[in-house]
Amino acid sequence: MSNEEKQWKKDFPINRPEAHQVSRRDFAKLLAVVSGGMVLGNGMIAARYAFEDDTPSEKQMICTKSDIPVGGTKSFVLENSAIPYILIHTEEGEFYAYEQKCTHLACAVYYKPGTMKIECPCHNGWFDAKTGDVLQGPPPRALKKLEVILEGEEIYVRQTKINVS
Repeated sequence: MSNEEKQWKKDFPINRPEAHQVSRRDFAKLLAVVSGGMVLGNGMIAARYAFEDDTPSEKQMICTKSDIPVGGTKSFVLENSAIPYILIHTEEGEFYAYEQKCTHLACAVYYKPGTMKIECPCHNGWFDAKTGDVLQGPPPRALKKLEVILEGEEIYVRQTKINVS
């Protein structure tokens, strides 16, 4: 043995018989098990949405019409939920309710009076105040919309479950 080989053996003392190598067959088995687990997990997620009930939930009173001026908003949280929502009273006199989290990175969104637009100030995202659809910026999808029900002076919202199947 040359001096270089001896120095290498001192720096990296590996005893070949004790080294554990993974054979191609063992690696293929591991890959098959992991892939099967991922397929099973995705199947369970899809099944959850396929059998989800699409009946609307009960309506919940938010406030009265006089509580929100034209062009104003009111933030609220539904019962048994921690998700923030925003109720908008547009300049046209209509009421719309949306989840108050941007679909990009969950930043809080705000209604910009006079523009009929909802703004996400984090990355300059914009949504249509009537539909919740994306107008500009990085958000990948529309805001989640609640059904607004007007009964006299009272404003109610109802969350509808959407069947994804």
